[in-house]
Amino acid sequence: MALECYHSTALIDTMSTAEKHPGVSGLTPLFWFGALLIVCYAPILQRLVQQWNSDEDMGHGFFVPVLAAWIAWQKRDAILAVVPKPNWWGLALVVFGAVQCYLATLGAELFLARTAFVFSLIGAVLFLFGTETVRILKFPLFLLFFMVPIPAIIYNQITFPLQLLASRVATSAMINIFDIPVLRDGNVLELANQKLSVVEACSGIRSLLSLSFLSLIYGYFFEKKNWLRVTLFFSTVPIAILANATRVTLTAILANINPAYAEGLIHSASGWVIFMIALVILVGFHQTVERSYRIIHAGP
Repeated sequence: MALECYHSTALIDTMSTAEKHPGVSGLTPLFWFGALLIVCYAPILQRLVQQWNSDEDMGHGFFVPVLAAWIAWQKRDAILAVVPKPNWWGLALVVFGAVQCYLATLGAELFLARTAFVFSLIGAVLFLFGTETVRILKFPLFLLFFMVPIPAIIYNQITFPLQLLASRVATSAMINIFDIPVLRDGNVLELANQKLSVVEACSGIRSLLSLSFLSLIYGYFFEKKNWLRVTLFFSTVPIAILANATRVTLTAILANINPAYAEGLIHSASGWVIFMIALVILVGFHQTVERSYRIIHAGP
C-alpha cells in the first residue's frame, strides 16, 4: 500500500513538472504558426531576400533573422520555464498585420508590407505564450525590424544631407590639412584633373545601417547596462559620418594622384577598410566609457 502511494505521488509530481516545464516540444505550436506565417508572406519575403542580395545597403539583412533566431534559442530555458498564458490581443495583432499587409500591397508600399510580417510574428508569440514570453524575446523580436529596408522617402531625406556633409568635410580636410586645391559644388568635388561626385552609395547610409545593427549585437553580448547599450547605438551616427567623410577624403586624395584610384578595386577596398576602422572605433568608445564609469564609481 505504501509502495502504491509512493508511485502515485511520484506520478503526480512528474505530471506537475511536465506541465511547468513542457520541454522543447512546448515550442511546437510556435514552429507551426511561424511556418504558416512564412507561407502566407512568402511572396513578400522572397522579394525582401532578393533586395538583400542586390542592394549593398542591405547586405546585413541575411544575418538579422539568423542572429535573432540564435538569440531566441539561447533563451529557450527561460521561455520553457514560463507557464503559457495565451493572450487574445496577440491574435488581434496578427489580424492587424494581415490587414496592414493587404493595404500595403494594394498601395505598393514595401516597408509596411514587410513590417507586417514582424508584427504578425510578435502577435503569434503573444497569442500562443503570453506577455511574459514576449518580454523575454523582446530583443530578438525587435532585431527583426533591421532586416527591413527603410522607406524610400526617408532614405532620400537622409542620404542627400549625408552626401553634402561628407563633401564639405572632405573639402575642408583637403584644403586645410593636405593643401590640395579643390572646389566644391554641392556634392561634387572638382579637382585639378578630375571631377568627383559623392553619390548616394557614398553618402554613408550603408555604413550607418550596418554599424547600427552591429552595435546592437555587440552591446547585447558584451554590455549589461542598458543605458550604455543605448549610448553605443546612437554613437554609430557620428562614427559612421566621420568614417564616410574619411573615405571620401581618401578617395579624393587618391584621385588627385591618379584618377584610376577613385574607382574599381581600390575604391571598394577602401570602403571595407574604413568600415572596419569604424567598428574598431565603436569598440574603443565602449571600452573608454566603461572604464570611465568604473573609475567614477570606484570612489576615492
